[in-house]
Amino acid sequence: MARIVMKFGGTSMAGIERIRSVAARVKREAAAGNQVAVVVSAMAGETDRLVGFCREASPLYDPREYDVVVAAGEQVTSGLLAIALQAIGVPARSWLGWQLPIHTDDAFAKARIGTIDTVALDASLSAGEVAVIAGFQGVSANGRITTLGRGGSDTSAVAVAAAMQADRCDIYTDVDGVYTTDPRIVPRARKLAKVTYEEMLELASVGAKVLQTRSVGLAMKEKVRVQVLSSFTGDDAPMADTLPGTMIVGEEEIEDVERQLITGIAHDKNEAKITLTSVPDKPGSVASIFEPLAAANINVDMIIQNIAHRSSGSNSATDVTFTVPAADLPRSIEALNQARETIGFGELIHDTRVAKISVVGVGMRSHAGVASTMFTTLGARGINIQAISTSEIKVSVLIHEDETELAVRVLHTSYGLDADEAA
Repeated sequence: MARIVMKFGGTSMAGIERIRSVAARVKREAAAGNQVAVVVSAMAGETDRLVGFCREASPLYDPREYDVVVAAGEQVTSGLLAIALQAIGVPARSWLGWQLPIHTDDAFAKARIGTIDTVALDASLSAGEVAVIAGFQGVSANGRITTLGRGGSDTSAVAVAAAMQADRCDIYTDVDGVYTTDPRIVPRARKLAKVTYEEMLELASVGAKVLQTRSVGLAMKEKVRVQVLSSFTGDDAPMADTLPGTMIVGEEEIEDVERQLITGIAHDKNEAKITLTSVPDKPGSVASIFEPLAAANINVDMIIQNIAHRSSGSNSATDVTFTVPAADLPRSIEALNQARETIGFGELIHDTRVAKISVVGVGMRSHAGVASTMFTTLGARGINIQAISTSEIKVSVLIHEDETELAVRVLHTSYGLDADEAA
């Protein structure tokens, strides 16, 4: 007997017929003698609809009440799937985040999981029930509903798998694995059999929509075996452990990491660029910019500080440019304007017409020239680079959003990732 966590995303839960299809798949796993916990997302588009209501009510909504609203989507699907399972003879019950409970901090809308109490869950599984768990949500120390951020159901699934010591965590989605890039942009993109935790972490953090960043980091930390599969295979498809999905694994399971220079290319249009002009060039100025953003739980990505120049009088000044998630732009502007006197900047300029393009691969550690190839390729097609950031296995650039698809296509070809060029 194995313990399996099955996670189904919004497209898999989009309507009663798809929920019934999910129920049939879960029944097959349970009928094989496994203990099964299912983590579900809200129906496709439902979270966006609920978020829209919050923004209509107030652009600067209270995050605590926002969480109450947006957590409702997963409550609906967990209950519906439990009903669908019961209808086909599978004992099942739904669990909301506060019922397990999934304990989180109080960073509302971006809460982080601390612990999961699995006593009641273990008893339910041992009694032969399928546990249907509402993803994306938990409970704070003072009893308030919290949510884990967009895509948080992936994190819920991995966290539950770690807490219940599951043998495997299967993430069912609308794609059948992890590709070298978005196949809707590059039809010759290749599906990868295995990707390292580190590569998937970087790909997720720079725009790949397959898994949420935090879920991959948690899987790496807890060594949870994660498999990405399609939920749209036929009812008579093989069991999950024989389906050709993508396994997220440790680097030791990749046969030759040095042979493969680049694993994938990701893009993200959900970025906003902010420039603060005439910032005093003195110790502590940069800290005064990012302290209020950190206090507001706003993640900052690319950062550029220009060479200092003389402003009016004898003091030096500089411009500082950085990116934040586009959804956090209004709160970023508010936080910076409130701290304007402390920071001392001249003008705040923002731009949402940008996109981040990233190339990722553990092979970068042993190969030179990755960044040079990227810059040369983009330059040859007249694509201007606005900002750059790097890590040990990633190079990212910021460009105009209108050039996103062209950039992805030419880079995919330049690094030899097209299917007909693969070795």
